[in-house]
Amino acid sequence: MVPFLASLRFGRAERSFAARWFWTVDRTLLVLLLLLIGLGIIAVAAASPAAALRLSDAGTRIPPLFFLKRQLLWLALALPLLLGLSMLGKDTARRLGILGALGFLVLLALVPLVGVETNGAARWLELPGVRLQPSEFLKPLFAILTAWLLAARFEDRTLPVIPLSLLTLLMVLGLLVLQPDFGQAALVTAVWLAQATLAGLSLWLLGAAVLAGVAGLVLAYLMNPHVERRIDSFLNGEGDTYQVDRALEAFRAGGLFGTGPGDGVVKFRLPEPHTDYILAVIGEEFGAIACFALALLYLAIVLRVLLQLVEEDDPFALLAGAGLAVQFGGQAFINMSVNLALVPPKGMTLPFVSHGGSSLLACAMGMGLLLALTRRNRHVQASPYLRAAGVAA
Repeated sequence: MVPFLASLRFGRAERSFAARWFWTVDRTLLVLLLLLIGLGIIAVAAASPAAALRLSDAGTRIPPLFFLKRQLLWLALALPLLLGLSMLGKDTARRLGILGALGFLVLLALVPLVGVETNGAARWLELPGVRLQPSEFLKPLFAILTAWLLAARFEDRTLPVIPLSLLTLLMVLGLLVLQPDFGQAALVTAVWLAQATLAGLSLWLLGAAVLAGVAGLVLAYLMNPHVERRIDSFLNGEGDTYQVDRALEAFRAGGLFGTGPGDGVVKFRLPEPHTDYILAVIGEEFGAIACFALALLYLAIVLRVLLQLVEEDDPFALLAGAGLAVQFGGQAFINMSVNLALVPPKGMTLPFVSHGGSSLLACAMGMGLLLALTRRNRHVQASPYLRAAGVAA
């Protein structure tokens, strides 16, 4: 056993592929992500019995740990995907992200035509043995695509890359509104605004974009009954508020320290306890302190990425990393806000914590690409003597 463990230690002078990856990947960020994934397994284990009971019918009883077992199967695909993508070179990651974005844009266009409707929204494509949500995968890839477009402005400021990226955004927004999926639409808009601002978008145009977003929300409220019901329910308590009421009841039942693992009762009345409202399950069984710690973990991940980007001199990596950080943190913020009744329900998962194949694989893909784009030899960068000697990063 000792020789085996010794073989896993990579010296800084070692030149193997695994050693180069180990010394250039952001290990702190990787550890934070693995910790989040581990906490997600515990959360799905707590929510699985409640979800199984709610989705069982008179003829078919779903085993209590069915969703936990399925999550572990998806995780067996997601972890290799995350680690494999983190080993890519920056150019390969960029090409893969651009091609992937174009591919999933085509799949997103197919959703209004042949998509499967659930809870009043058609967001999924039914494939043999699996249900795929293209918008989940498009979110991180969209950040790569727009970063590639906007990075060209750092080379030539006369190129019309901001209007071109805006047209790409509007195309994605149009397809998301058709589903309808306004939560994802708001998220990709926030990603584009952050990237365009870093690329030099003027404050006047930024203000105009924000006003256009507000106008679009008002129009959606006036013209889309689905959006009108959600907003009226949130603002006035009109209509069906069962989801939010049960989530708040779960938090109240848990208090600061929770009822204990497996002792939650309100979770059995929660809609979608294993996906959209898994934070309420965590709040009931592990308490408000655990929810706060989880929120701090998401914040630590985002801050770690942003701190790494401060030293980034590649415009594409800077824009892509910032976009992926905004997308990841924004999705977590929206899901937590929905659980706490701070915003209307969005049908958005909690990254790496909620159950779901599309969500888990898409998060792994986004964070794997982020790890690939932020890889660098920090020991070489820290020493001007090594840089002068031409030591490869």
